[in-house]
Amino acid sequence: MPPIVHGFDPPERFVAGTVGEPGARTFFLQAREGTRVVSIALEKQQVAALAERVDELLDEVMTEAHTSTVIPAVAPVGLTDEDPLDLPIAEEFRAGTMTLSWDPQAERVVIEVFPVGEEMVGLTDEAEDPVLLDEAEPSEVFVVRIEAGYARAFVQRAARVVGAGRPDCPFCGQPIDPEGHLCVRANGFRRRAE
Repeated sequence: MPPIVHGFDPPERFVAGTVGEPGARTFFLQAREGTRVVSIALEKQQVAALAERVDELLDEVMTEAHTSTVIPAVAPVGLTDEDPLDLPIAEEFRAGTMTLSWDPQAERVVIEVFPVGEEMVGLTDEAEDPVLLDEAEPSEVFVVRIEAGYARAFVQRAARVVGAGRPDCPFCGQPIDPEGHLCVRANGFRRRAE
């Protein structure tokens, strides 16, 4: 059975956002085209990694002479998106593996997100060693193709969304709740958010 493809080429809007208070936030990737809105739940670290990698990919493409499109070094001012996520937020699936590439013909960033649990399909042989079978198609996939300026705007917003959480402990790097946390690197002393 072919996978369900939630494709946007290009979306009217593609953003990372959250629902909830710092410390209890749920992160989403969200794409919109007309009245169709698709929201994919994911972890804070996945948002940060995706944004970092998109930024690196665009920097790599900037140095190539094969591209006729101007790749902006930063997000163009007119493309910044400060609006909240579109409602209603209905999670299609939770993100697992994500792939990122540059389409040189269309000159767009291509992001594919697969559901968690569909990262590897395989069986075990009699010796209990994993045996990778022919890759089965995933049940669904979220595919977004965006121009470089919109990709830089995505990176800028994603960095802001990730950074809007709880402050990190200067000793252990773990988030500090408003009531504090027990810091293992500070010999168990309770640290408070400032």
